[in-house]
Amino acid sequence: MASFTGLSNPLRAVFTEGERPSLGVWQMFPGANISRALAKTPDIDWVLVDCEHGNIDDGAMHDAVPAIAALGVSPIVRVADNQSWMIKRALDCGAHGILIPLLRTAQDARDAVNASKFPPWGNRGFGSPFAMERFNPVPSMTEYLQHANASLLTMVQIETKEALAEVEDIAEVPGIDVLFIGPFDLGNNIGHPVINGEIKPELNAAIVRIRDAARAAGKKSGIFCTSGAQAKHFADMGFDMLSISTDVSGLSHAMTEAVSLARGEGKVEKKASY
Repeated sequence: MASFTGLSNPLRAVFTEGERPSLGVWQMFPGANISRALAKTPDIDWVLVDCEHGNIDDGAMHDAVPAIAALGVSPIVRVADNQSWMIKRALDCGAHGILIPLLRTAQDARDAVNASKFPPWGNRGFGSPFAMERFNPVPSMTEYLQHANASLLTMVQIETKEALAEVEDIAEVPGIDVLFIGPFDLGNNIGHPVINGEIKPELNAAIVRIRDAARAAGKKSGIFCTSGAQAKHFADMGFDMLSISTDVSGLSHAMTEAVSLARGEGKVEKKASY
């Protein structure tokens, strides 16, 4: 019998192979059926379960994560805040990675790593009976304990002026895998908000700085996008992790386009809902 080599994490596998950017979608509505519908999107690697701005509580998160994982896609959970108990709940339900919003300092990044790793690297508690079932092949509890630190992803959002000022130090924190840009909060925080989808030169410069800091530290960079066309733009810029759409905006656009076609008005151009 072959020895167990690690937890099956589709998103980390794409990062390791390094041949293409990873693509994913964003879940904001609760419901396992929505999770499954999103996870069936062709050619995606991950679905993010949004517990920060989405209508998703702890119970809905525990429904979403296994539904996504069962379809061979990585469930990623954005926790509401950089609090250890929130990180623990997300990882204990079987998330393949966590995303921490509104990071401000390198110490915040170290705190996130500490909460997401088992000893001796961190102080995450061990005992969830659910986490193992979100991987294929299913590991034993001992195998999960031995491989979780290396297999799971710890990702932080750079979306404050404080985090931008320390982005090179944040990127160097051991255990941080991805710097993920929240362009709307970042623009607001540095005084150059995104208005009607327009990214101003100052915000674009900040985005490039974050990408370059991740590259210099050997980490991955990601960014929230509002459309496939915008995701392609950032893929061409060298970003490694790209969102394509949220369930909320995708549903709204699909219904609007269907009504437009029914009226004989043609297809509707998708615009940022910000």
